[in-house]
Amino acid sequence: MRVEPGQRAEASILHADLDSFYASVEQRDHPRLRGRPVLVGSGVVLAASYEAKAVGVRSPMPGHEARALCPTAVTMPPRFDAYLAASRAVFDVFGDVTPLVEGISVDEAFLDVGGLRKISGTPVEIAARLRERIRADVGLPITVGVAPSKFLAKVASAVGKPDGLLEVPVGGELDFLHPLPVRRLWGVGAKTESRLRDAGISTVGQIAQLGENRMCALFGRGAGRHLYALSMARDPRRVETGKRRRSIGSQRALGRRVKSEADIETTLLAIVDRLAARLRTADRLAQTVVLRLRFHDFASITRTRSLHDPTDSTEIVLAVARGLLDDAMPLIRDRGCTLIGLSLTNLHDHGAVQLSLPFDGDDHAADLDVAVDGLRVKFGRDAVTRGALVGRHHGHDAPMLPD
Repeated sequence: MRVEPGQRAEASILHADLDSFYASVEQRDHPRLRGRPVLVGSGVVLAASYEAKAVGVRSPMPGHEARALCPTAVTMPPRFDAYLAASRAVFDVFGDVTPLVEGISVDEAFLDVGGLRKISGTPVEIAARLRERIRADVGLPITVGVAPSKFLAKVASAVGKPDGLLEVPVGGELDFLHPLPVRRLWGVGAKTESRLRDAGISTVGQIAQLGENRMCALFGRGAGRHLYALSMARDPRRVETGKRRRSIGSQRALGRRVKSEADIETTLLAIVDRLAARLRTADRLAQTVVLRLRFHDFASITRTRSLHDPTDSTEIVLAVARGLLDDAMPLIRDRGCTLIGLSLTNLHDHGAVQLSLPFDGDDHAADLDVAVDGLRVKFGRDAVTRGALVGRHHGHDAPMLPD
Protein backbone atom coordinates (compact mmCIF):
# COMPACT_ATOMS: atom_id res chain seq x y z
CA MET A 1 0.00 0.00 0.00
CA ARG A 2 1.33 3.43 -0.96
CA VAL A 3 1.39 6.03 1.82
CA GLU A 4 0.76 9.63 0.70
CA PRO A 5 3.19 12.37 1.84
CA GLY A 6 2.27 13.44 5.38
CA GLN A 7 0.03 10.40 5.89
CA ARG A 8 0.67 8.09 8.83
CA ALA A 9 1.64 4.50 8.18
CA GLU A 10 -0.97 3.33 10.70
CA ALA A 11 -4.08 4.60 12.43
CA SER A 12 -2.45 5.94 15.60
CA ILE A 13 -4.49 9.00 16.58
CA LEU A 14 -7.27 8.44 19.11
CA HIS A 15 -10.24 10.69 19.73
CA ALA A 16 -11.66 9.86 23.16
CA ASP A 17 -15.08 11.34 23.90
CA LEU A 18 -17.09 10.73 27.08
CA ASP A 19 -20.70 9.74 26.41
CA SER A 20 -23.36 12.26 27.52
CA PHE A 21 -20.84 13.46 30.08
CA TYR A 22 -22.97 15.35 32.62
CA ALA A 23 -25.81 12.82 32.44
CA SER A 24 -23.37 9.90 32.78
CA VAL A 25 -21.87 11.43 35.93
CA GLU A 26 -25.37 11.74 37.40
CA GLN A 27 -26.14 8.09 36.54
CA ARG A 28 -22.81 7.04 38.05
CA ASP A 29 -23.42 8.91 41.30
CA HIS A 30 -27.13 8.04 41.61
CA PRO A 31 -27.68 4.31 40.95
CA ARG A 32 -31.46 4.82 40.78
CA LEU A 33 -30.94 6.76 37.53
CA ARG A 34 -29.11 4.02 35.67
CA GLY A 35 -31.02 2.85 32.62
CA ARG A 36 -33.50 5.74 32.97
CA PRO A 37 -33.80 8.90 30.85
CA VAL A 38 -31.95 11.74 32.59
CA LEU A 39 -31.90 15.47 31.82
CA VAL A 40 -29.34 17.81 33.37
CA GLY A 41 -30.65 21.37 33.70
CA SER A 42 -34.28 22.44 33.86
CA GLY A 43 -34.68 25.72 31.93
CA VAL A 44 -32.35 24.51 29.16
CA VAL A 45 -31.14 20.93 28.75
CA LEU A 46 -27.38 20.93 29.28
CA ALA A 47 -27.08 17.17 28.73
CA ALA A 48 -29.35 14.21 28.09
CA SER A 49 -28.69 10.54 28.67
CA TYR A 50 -28.91 8.19 25.71
CA GLU A 51 -32.25 6.90 27.04
CA ALA A 52 -33.59 10.45 26.57
CA LYS A 53 -31.80 11.00 23.27
CA ALA A 54 -33.54 7.90 21.91
CA VAL A 55 -36.85 9.80 21.86
CA GLY A 56 -35.41 12.97 20.31
CA VAL A 57 -34.16 15.01 23.26
CA ARG A 58 -31.09 17.08 22.42
CA SER A 59 -29.08 19.82 24.05
CA PRO A 60 -29.47 22.75 24.22
CA MET A 61 -33.23 22.19 24.06
CA PRO A 62 -35.75 24.11 26.20
CA GLY A 63 -36.63 22.00 29.23
CA HIS A 64 -40.39 22.03 28.59
CA GLU A 65 -39.86 20.68 25.07
CA ALA A 66 -37.59 17.92 26.37
CA ARG A 67 -40.10 16.90 29.04
CA ALA A 68 -42.89 16.85 26.45
CA LEU A 69 -40.83 14.43 24.34
CA CYS A 70 -39.81 12.35 27.34
CA PRO A 71 -42.34 12.66 30.21
CA THR A 72 -40.61 9.94 32.25
CA ALA A 73 -37.26 11.73 32.29
CA VAL A 74 -35.66 12.61 35.62
CA THR A 75 -34.38 16.20 35.71
CA MET A 76 -31.23 16.83 37.75
CA PRO A 77 -29.66 20.17 38.66
CA PRO A 78 -26.12 20.57 37.29
CA ARG A 79 -23.22 19.80 39.66
CA PHE A 80 -20.27 21.41 37.92
CA ASP A 81 -17.79 20.59 40.68
CA ALA A 82 -18.55 16.88 40.22
CA TYR A 83 -18.15 17.13 36.45
CA LEU A 84 -14.82 18.95 36.76
CA ALA A 85 -13.51 16.33 39.20
CA ALA A 86 -14.55 13.55 36.81
CA SER A 87 -12.86 15.34 33.90
CA ARG A 88 -9.61 15.68 35.80
CA ALA A 89 -9.66 11.98 36.65
CA VAL A 90 -10.21 11.07 33.00
CA PHE A 91 -7.38 13.34 31.82
CA ASP A 92 -5.08 11.74 34.40
CA VAL A 93 -5.75 8.43 32.64
CA PHE A 94 -5.07 10.03 29.26
CA GLY A 95 -1.72 11.30 30.54
CA ASP A 96 -0.78 7.82 31.75
CA VAL A 97 -1.39 6.43 28.28
CA THR A 98 0.68 8.98 26.31
CA PRO A 99 2.26 12.38 26.91
CA LEU A 100 0.80 13.58 23.61
CA VAL A 101 -2.68 14.68 24.70
CA GLU A 102 -4.59 17.61 23.18
CA GLY A 103 -7.64 18.51 25.21
CA ILE A 104 -10.59 19.77 23.16
CA SER A 105 -13.03 20.23 26.04
CA VAL A 106 -13.52 18.78 29.51
CA ASP A 107 -14.97 15.59 28.03
CA GLU A 108 -12.89 14.92 24.92
CA ALA A 109 -9.28 14.84 23.72
CA PHE A 110 -6.99 13.67 20.97
CA LEU A 111 -4.19 11.25 21.90
CA ASP A 112 -1.22 10.36 19.71
CA VAL A 113 -0.12 6.78 20.41
CA GLY A 114 2.24 6.43 17.44
CA GLY A 115 5.49 4.75 18.40
CA LEU A 116 4.04 2.94 21.42
CA ARG A 117 3.50 -0.39 19.70
CA LYS A 118 6.52 -2.14 21.29
CA ILE A 119 5.66 -1.10 24.85
CA SER A 120 1.86 -0.77 24.77
CA GLY A 121 0.57 -2.75 21.78
CA THR A 122 -1.39 -1.66 18.74
CA PRO A 123 -3.43 1.57 18.78
CA VAL A 124 -6.65 -0.45 18.95
CA GLU A 125 -5.33 -2.44 21.92
CA ILE A 126 -4.32 0.81 23.63
CA ALA A 127 -7.78 2.28 22.97
CA ALA A 128 -9.50 -0.81 24.38
CA ARG A 129 -7.45 -0.65 27.58
CA LEU A 130 -8.10 3.09 27.84
CA ARG A 131 -11.85 2.50 27.74
CA GLU A 132 -11.63 -0.30 30.30
CA ARG A 133 -9.56 1.80 32.70
CA ILE A 134 -11.84 4.84 32.51
CA ARG A 135 -14.82 2.60 33.18
CA ALA A 136 -13.04 0.94 36.13
CA ASP A 137 -11.27 3.96 37.64
CA VAL A 138 -13.71 6.79 36.89
CA GLY A 139 -16.94 4.87 36.38
CA LEU A 140 -17.85 6.49 33.05
CA PRO A 141 -18.47 5.20 29.52
CA ILE A 142 -16.29 6.60 26.76
CA THR A 143 -16.15 6.14 23.00
CA VAL A 144 -12.83 6.09 21.17
CA GLY A 145 -12.22 6.59 17.46
CA VAL A 146 -8.91 5.35 16.04
CA ALA A 147 -7.69 6.75 12.72
CA PRO A 148 -4.69 8.11 10.78
CA SER A 149 -5.81 11.75 11.31
CA LYS A 150 -7.53 13.91 13.90
CA PHE A 151 -10.52 14.59 11.65
CA LEU A 152 -11.18 10.93 10.93
CA ALA A 153 -10.64 9.93 14.57
CA LYS A 154 -13.28 12.45 15.66
CA VAL A 155 -15.73 11.25 13.01
CA ALA A 156 -15.06 7.65 14.04
CA SER A 157 -15.84 8.38 17.69
CA ALA A 158 -19.09 10.09 16.70
CA VAL A 159 -20.12 7.11 14.54
CA GLY A 160 -19.02 4.67 17.26
CA LYS A 161 -21.20 6.15 20.02
CA PRO A 162 -22.35 5.25 22.55
CA ASP A 163 -19.69 3.38 24.55
CA GLY A 164 -17.89 2.06 21.48
CA LEU A 165 -14.54 1.63 19.79
CA LEU A 166 -14.18 2.17 16.04
CA GLU A 167 -11.03 2.03 13.92
CA VAL A 168 -10.58 3.58 10.49
CA PRO A 169 -7.49 1.83 9.09
CA VAL A 170 -5.01 3.33 6.68
CA GLY A 171 -6.34 2.59 3.19
CA GLY A 172 -9.95 2.43 4.39
CA GLU A 173 -10.47 6.16 4.94
CA LEU A 174 -12.67 6.87 1.92
CA ASP A 175 -14.65 3.64 2.24
CA PHE A 176 -15.56 4.75 5.77
CA LEU A 177 -16.10 8.43 5.07
CA HIS A 178 -17.92 8.65 1.75
CA PRO A 179 -21.22 6.95 2.71
CA LEU A 180 -21.66 9.27 5.72
CA PRO A 181 -24.06 12.24 5.69
CA VAL A 182 -22.46 15.63 5.03
CA ARG A 183 -23.21 16.89 8.55
CA ARG A 184 -20.39 14.65 9.82
CA LEU A 185 -17.85 17.06 8.29
CA TRP A 186 -16.33 19.81 10.43
CA GLY A 187 -17.80 23.13 9.43
CA VAL A 188 -21.08 21.73 8.13
CA GLY A 189 -23.90 23.16 10.20
CA ALA A 190 -27.59 23.43 9.45
CA LYS A 191 -27.19 26.24 6.89
CA THR A 192 -24.36 24.56 4.98
CA GLU A 193 -26.19 21.24 5.04
CA SER A 194 -29.26 22.96 3.60
CA ARG A 195 -27.21 24.58 0.79
CA LEU A 196 -25.63 21.22 -0.02
CA ARG A 197 -29.04 19.57 -0.06
CA ASP A 198 -30.30 22.23 -2.47
CA ALA A 199 -27.35 21.28 -4.71
CA GLY A 200 -28.37 17.62 -4.54
CA ILE A 201 -25.58 16.64 -2.15
CA SER A 202 -26.38 14.53 0.90
CA THR A 203 -23.28 12.36 1.44
CA VAL A 204 -19.58 13.07 1.84
CA GLY A 205 -18.86 10.98 -1.23
CA GLN A 206 -21.00 13.27 -3.37
CA ILE A 207 -18.85 16.24 -2.29
CA ALA A 208 -15.77 14.32 -3.45
CA GLN A 209 -17.45 13.50 -6.76
CA LEU A 210 -18.44 17.13 -7.32
CA GLY A 211 -14.78 18.19 -7.16
CA GLU A 212 -12.88 21.10 -5.64
CA ASN A 213 -13.67 23.64 -8.37
CA ARG A 214 -17.43 23.11 -8.13
CA MET A 215 -17.29 23.31 -4.33
CA CYS A 216 -15.40 26.59 -4.55
CA ALA A 217 -18.02 27.93 -6.95
CA LEU A 218 -20.76 27.02 -4.47
CA PHE A 219 -19.15 28.13 -1.20
CA GLY A 220 -16.21 30.34 -2.04
CA ARG A 221 -12.54 29.41 -2.31
CA GLY A 222 -11.76 28.96 1.39
CA ALA A 223 -14.84 26.98 2.45
CA GLY A 224 -14.99 25.02 -0.80
CA ARG A 225 -11.36 23.86 -0.57
CA HIS A 226 -11.83 22.99 3.12
CA LEU A 227 -14.92 20.85 2.54
CA TYR A 228 -13.40 19.10 -0.46
CA ALA A 229 -10.17 18.34 1.44
CA LEU A 230 -12.15 16.80 4.31
CA SER A 231 -14.24 14.76 1.87
CA MET A 232 -10.95 13.27 0.63
CA ALA A 233 -9.81 12.62 4.24
CA ARG A 234 -6.98 15.15 4.03
CA ASP A 235 -6.02 16.47 7.45
CA PRO A 236 -2.29 16.91 8.17
CA ARG A 237 -2.67 18.44 11.66
CA ARG A 238 -0.65 17.00 14.51
CA VAL A 239 -1.81 16.40 18.07
CA GLU A 240 -0.68 19.56 19.89
CA THR A 241 0.07 19.60 23.61
CA GLY A 242 -0.13 22.77 25.67
CA LYS A 243 -2.45 24.37 23.14
CA ARG A 244 -4.15 27.51 24.48
CA ARG A 245 -7.63 28.82 23.82
CA ARG A 246 -8.26 31.14 20.90
CA SER A 247 -11.18 32.74 22.73
CA ILE A 248 -12.75 32.93 26.18
CA GLY A 249 -16.51 33.08 26.39
CA SER A 250 -19.60 32.58 28.50
CA GLN A 251 -23.33 32.77 27.93
CA ARG A 252 -26.53 32.73 29.96
CA ALA A 253 -29.97 31.51 28.93
CA LEU A 254 -32.64 34.02 30.00
CA GLY A 255 -35.73 31.91 29.45
CA ARG A 256 -38.88 32.77 27.52
CA ARG A 257 -40.41 35.25 29.97
CA VAL A 258 -39.90 38.90 29.19
CA LYS A 259 -36.75 40.39 30.73
CA SER A 260 -36.32 44.08 31.47
CA GLU A 261 -33.43 45.98 29.93
CA ALA A 262 -31.96 46.34 33.43
CA ASP A 263 -32.06 42.55 33.96
CA ILE A 264 -30.31 41.94 30.64
CA GLU A 265 -27.61 44.50 31.43
CA THR A 266 -27.12 43.02 34.91
CA THR A 267 -26.59 39.59 33.37
CA LEU A 268 -24.00 41.13 31.06
CA LEU A 269 -22.25 42.67 34.08
CA ALA A 270 -21.93 39.26 35.72
CA ILE A 271 -20.55 37.70 32.54
CA VAL A 272 -17.96 40.46 32.05
CA ASP A 273 -16.75 40.19 35.66
CA ARG A 274 -16.09 36.47 35.28
CA LEU A 275 -14.51 36.66 31.82
CA ALA A 276 -12.14 39.49 32.74
CA ALA A 277 -11.04 37.60 35.85
CA ARG A 278 -10.36 34.54 33.69
CA LEU A 279 -8.22 36.66 31.37
CA ARG A 280 -6.08 37.89 34.24
CA THR A 281 -5.78 34.43 35.81
CA ALA A 282 -4.53 33.07 32.47
CA ASP A 283 -2.17 36.06 32.07
CA ARG A 284 -3.73 36.93 28.72
CA LEU A 285 -5.08 40.01 26.95
CA ALA A 286 -8.06 40.31 24.58
CA GLN A 287 -8.40 42.65 21.62
CA THR A 288 -11.89 41.81 20.34
CA VAL A 289 -15.23 41.65 22.16
CA VAL A 290 -18.09 39.64 20.61
CA LEU A 291 -21.68 39.91 21.85
CA ARG A 292 -24.14 37.15 20.96
CA LEU A 293 -27.91 37.42 21.37
CA ARG A 294 -30.70 34.94 20.72
CA PHE A 295 -34.26 36.21 20.22
CA HIS A 296 -37.68 34.74 20.97
CA ASP A 297 -37.96 33.53 17.37
CA PHE A 298 -34.70 31.51 17.94
CA ALA A 299 -32.76 33.66 15.47
CA SER A 300 -29.32 34.77 16.67
CA ILE A 301 -27.04 37.72 15.95
CA THR A 302 -23.48 38.62 16.86
CA ARG A 303 -21.97 42.06 17.24
CA THR A 304 -18.18 42.61 17.30
CA ARG A 305 -15.87 45.43 18.27
CA SER A 306 -12.06 45.42 18.31
CA LEU A 307 -9.83 47.55 20.53
CA HIS A 308 -6.77 49.48 19.47
CA ASP A 309 -4.76 47.86 22.28
CA PRO A 310 -5.40 44.44 23.86
CA THR A 311 -6.56 44.54 27.49
CA ASP A 312 -7.45 42.52 30.56
CA SER A 313 -9.26 45.42 32.25
CA THR A 314 -12.77 44.73 33.52
CA GLU A 315 -13.64 48.41 33.07
CA ILE A 316 -12.61 48.50 29.41
CA VAL A 317 -14.26 45.18 28.49
CA LEU A 318 -17.44 46.28 30.24
CA ALA A 319 -17.51 49.60 28.40
CA VAL A 320 -17.19 47.87 25.03
CA ALA A 321 -19.76 45.19 25.93
CA ARG A 322 -22.24 47.84 27.10
CA GLY A 323 -21.76 49.73 23.84
CA LEU A 324 -22.53 46.60 21.82
CA LEU A 325 -25.59 45.88 23.95
CA ASP A 326 -26.85 49.46 23.63
CA ASP A 327 -26.54 49.23 19.84
CA ALA A 328 -28.55 45.99 19.85
CA MET A 329 -31.22 47.15 22.31
CA PRO A 330 -33.73 48.25 19.61
CA LEU A 331 -33.70 44.67 18.30
CA ILE A 332 -34.17 43.29 21.81
CA ARG A 333 -37.17 45.59 22.42
CA ASP A 334 -38.72 44.39 19.17
CA ARG A 335 -37.88 40.67 19.31
CA GLY A 336 -37.19 39.82 22.94
CA CYS A 337 -34.05 38.08 24.22
CA THR A 338 -33.67 34.48 25.44
CA LEU A 339 -29.86 34.24 25.57
CA ILE A 340 -26.94 36.61 25.99
CA GLY A 341 -23.32 35.60 25.51
CA LEU A 342 -19.96 37.31 25.36
CA SER A 343 -16.65 36.15 23.90
CA LEU A 344 -13.20 37.70 24.14
CA THR A 345 -11.09 36.85 21.11
CA ASN A 346 -7.81 37.79 19.44
CA LEU A 347 -6.07 36.70 22.63
CA HIS A 348 -2.43 37.56 23.32
CA ASP A 349 -0.03 36.36 25.99
CA HIS A 350 0.53 39.20 28.43
CA GLY A 351 4.30 39.31 27.99
CA ALA A 352 4.09 39.36 24.20
CA VAL A 353 2.35 42.73 23.96
CA GLN A 354 4.04 46.14 23.90
CA LEU A 355 2.80 48.09 26.92
CA SER A 356 1.48 51.61 26.37
CA LEU A 357 2.68 54.56 28.44
CA PRO A 358 0.12 55.96 30.94
CA PHE A 359 -0.13 59.46 29.48
CA ASP A 360 -3.75 59.75 30.59
CA GLY A 361 -2.75 60.13 34.24
CA ASP A 362 -2.97 57.76 37.21
CA ASP A 363 -5.24 54.83 36.64
CA HIS A 364 -5.93 52.55 39.57
CA ALA A 365 -8.38 50.29 37.68
CA ALA A 366 -5.72 47.60 37.19
CA ASP A 367 -4.86 47.63 40.91
CA LEU A 368 -8.56 47.38 41.74
CA ASP A 369 -9.01 44.39 39.42
CA VAL A 370 -6.09 42.57 41.05
CA ALA A 371 -7.35 43.32 44.56
CA VAL A 372 -10.87 42.11 43.79
CA ASP A 373 -9.52 38.95 42.13
CA GLY A 374 -7.46 38.20 45.24
CA LEU A 375 -10.41 38.64 47.59
CA ARG A 376 -12.60 36.37 45.48
CA VAL A 377 -9.94 33.66 45.35
CA LYS A 378 -9.47 33.80 49.11
CA PHE A 379 -13.05 34.25 50.30
CA GLY A 380 -15.21 33.04 47.42
CA ARG A 381 -16.54 34.47 44.18
CA ASP A 382 -19.38 36.39 45.87
CA ALA A 383 -17.22 37.90 48.64
CA VAL A 384 -16.96 41.11 46.62
CA THR A 385 -19.58 41.93 44.05
CA ARG A 386 -21.25 44.86 42.33
CA GLY A 387 -24.24 46.46 43.98
CA ALA A 388 -26.34 45.62 40.93
CA LEU A 389 -25.57 41.91 41.42
CA VAL A 390 -26.36 41.64 45.14
CA GLY A 391 -29.04 39.02 45.72
CA ARG A 392 -29.03 37.89 42.08
CA HIS A 393 -27.96 34.49 40.80
CA HIS A 394 -26.63 34.45 37.26
CA GLY A 395 -25.92 30.74 36.85
CA HIS A 396 -22.84 28.63 37.21
CA ASP A 397 -19.87 28.49 34.86
CA ALA A 398 -19.58 25.13 33.14
CA PRO A 399 -16.34 23.23 33.76
CA MET A 400 -13.69 23.93 31.16
CA LEU A 401 -10.08 23.30 30.25
CA PRO A 402 -7.53 25.83 31.48
CA ASP A 403 -7.47 29.09 29.54
